Amino acid sequence: MLFNSLSFIVFLVIVLALYYSKLFKWTGKKRMLLFASYVFYGLWNPPLVILLWISTIVDWTAGNKLAVETNTKKRKMWLLLSMFVNLGFLAFFKYGNFLLENFTIAMNAMGLAYEPKPMDIILPMGISFYTFQTMSYTIDMYYKKIKPARTFLDFALYVTFFPQLVAGPIVRAKDLITQFYEEKKASTQQFIWGTFLLTMGLFQKVVLADTLLADVSDQVFGSKEMLHSLDAWTGTLAFSGQIFFDFAGYSTCAIGIALMLGIILPDNFKYPYASIGFSDLWKRWHISLSTWLRDYLYIPLGGNRNGITRMHVALMLTMLLGGLWHGAAWTFVVWGALHGTYLVIERLLKNKIRFKINNYNGVLLALLTYMLVNFTWVFFRAREFSTAKNMISSMLFINNEGSKILNGFEVIKVLVLISILFICHWIMRNTSMKEVSQRISPLVLGIV
Repeated sequence: MLFNSLSFIVFLVIVLALYYSKLFKWTGKKRMLLFASYVFYGLWNPPLVILLWISTIVDWTAGNKLAVETNTKKRKMWLLLSMFVNLGFLAFFKYGNFLLENFTIAMNAMGLAYEPKPMDIILPMGISFYTFQTMSYTIDMYYKKIKPARTFLDFALYVTFFPQLVAGPIVRAKDLITQFYEEKKASTQQFIWGTFLLTMGLFQKVVLADTLLADVSDQVFGSKEMLHSLDAWTGTLAFSGQIFFDFAGYSTCAIGIALMLGIILPDNFKYPYASIGFSDLWKRWHISLSTWLRDYLYIPLGGNRNGITRMHVALMLTMLLGGLWHGAAWTFVVWGALHGTYLVIERLLKNKIRFKINNYNGVLLALLTYMLVNFTWVFFRAREFSTAKNMISSMLFINNEGSKILNGFEVIKVLVLISILFICHWIMRNTSMKEVSQRISPLVLGIV
């Protein structure tokens, strides 16, 4: 079920009506939310709800054992069980076909004729998100950073809470499970603000991403021809806006829906296209994922504690795996490698070049960062390396005789929208919608 569907609006109205009715006490409301979350997920593909059940039971059991077990080897065994089950599901369903394709290529390269039958694996919706979320619970339990969930119901609802189940934010147990311990009810102000966030998120997703930008992006990246530089840049800029409005829009919807229930979810995007450098970018883009990778991958790999070389290696490995997390293709690995390279170069330059950032050079550095980010988006969006190669060549003005497939209106539309997007991000980079809304009249805010 998608947020931008009539069926979801009906579903949400029913859930809210039951949630605020006097039919249930708090435990009953939590059971209703858990059931609603399974319905929300199961309407897409009912059998795949079983994966949620297995992950929930395994991690609940592992967490309880870790809470009382003192033997080091047994504690590691329970942690490894959780990681094996969760990462095993992720590896099979998300990367099974990818691994098989690459194994086939390797066999054929060695002269062995090998043609396996296609596996036809269905990718479960949101598996990357709920896998990381539930796995963080057992890791935190292993390191004794949190206490076990009070009840199985609280933990199951944490794993499957429908607003952020399929696309985040990836919420830590300490930030969400504890909210289920006492009855939650949105204040009038929270409910109104949650409705506003849901409206804003749907506008970003439906109008800006899907209606105004997706077609241009699809045209450009679907072309097999060498394109003119203007078309290549227009298509890439369109995708940069599309993926932001799509992803940030979904996160905004999730935060708004949760707030309508009285549940607080963390911000996941903070005007990332106004980032000054790539360290700043990853503090603003998909924050719940970047902090997850930092805490559970980068720091365990050594972080910045074991010298510059080890730090750079940890940084590159983190970004490579972060790229692969986004999709089962080598183009995603290259996307991660580019971001890792940008981060390493940035850190090297910061040690040699020091100057004070102000509004004048800041906006230029933000624009440079955004332009460099667009080169990475090429590999994120392109299905094949040949497409990415042609796009990069055109964007670097190596080929100025490429085909023009976009009309003038499409080019102007994208350039205007992306210019407004960048300007808005720059203006808003040190504030938030809520702070701005408190400084203007409700009438003006409503009209806007």
